[in-house]
Amino acid sequence: MELRHLVSFLAIAEELHFGRAAARLHLAQPSLSQHLQRLERSVGVELVSRNSHEVKLTPAGEAFRELAKDVVARVDKAAQAARAAAAGRAGTIRVGYNFPAGQRILPPTLAALSAKFPLIDIDMYEMRTGPQLAALDEGRIDVAMVYGKPTSARLRHRHLLRVPLVAVVGLRHRWANRDRVPFGELANESCILFDRATSTAMYDAIFSAAERSGIRLKVAEEVDDPGATAILASIKPVVGFASAARNATAQTVSVRLYDPVPTLDLYAVWVASDHAPLVGAFVDCLPAPE
Repeated sequence: MELRHLVSFLAIAEELHFGRAAARLHLAQPSLSQHLQRLERSVGVELVSRNSHEVKLTPAGEAFRELAKDVVARVDKAAQAARAAAAGRAGTIRVGYNFPAGQRILPPTLAALSAKFPLIDIDMYEMRTGPQLAALDEGRIDVAMVYGKPTSARLRHRHLLRVPLVAVVGLRHRWANRDRVPFGELANESCILFDRATSTAMYDAIFSAAERSGIRLKVAEEVDDPGATAILASIKPVVGFASAARNATAQTVSVRLYDPVPTLDLYAVWVASDHAPLVGAFVDCLPAPE
């Protein structure tokens, strides 16, 4: 059973006239008749009854018509989906992001993507910078939203925004009632940090600010999960670090740091050799840098 035979049958079923059906399909009438005959042999029953006066569907033809219409419509839809995917208008794109990107970049990007390309789906994965870059390198995500400008020549990037870092302390910490604190006061505090590989740019921004302040940080804990950092800060007299975009929890307070203000640049990153239309569509929908 061939698709063209189904198309010919449906034209006959709608026109109930071989001449009009053949003209509609730009076929010679004998070719149209052959299509019908081959379809009927494939199905094993007569689908169209005709004589010198009229053309009509048999009961089998009536039953066959609706299902045939569904098959042809599905094939058309599949072809449209394939063309849309090839042009970057359909498919699934996998995006890694961190907290500031989830708060300030993804909402307007997804709104623009949905308006321009409603057939594109997105899978989202919240991760720190190091795991995102590893996932990008291994092909597990298509676009990363990370701290720090990538240095690899195989990566392309777009600057998205600049984010200040804040101190995170518990409600009983002596800084809890302060709006902002000079960075140098961290010399007298125990800090919660994380493995540098998980977020190199954030780690370096903190230690660069410490160096400019002329102090050495005292690292009491190493925790790679931001949520766990907030929990420890809420129960211990320690100071954690987070982006200003991350809201304080019910048991913690965010305190602005200054003199100097440690800052991070957020970038969208993708593989330079990846010419996938979906990546281009997503990047085109990113908001202008803040």
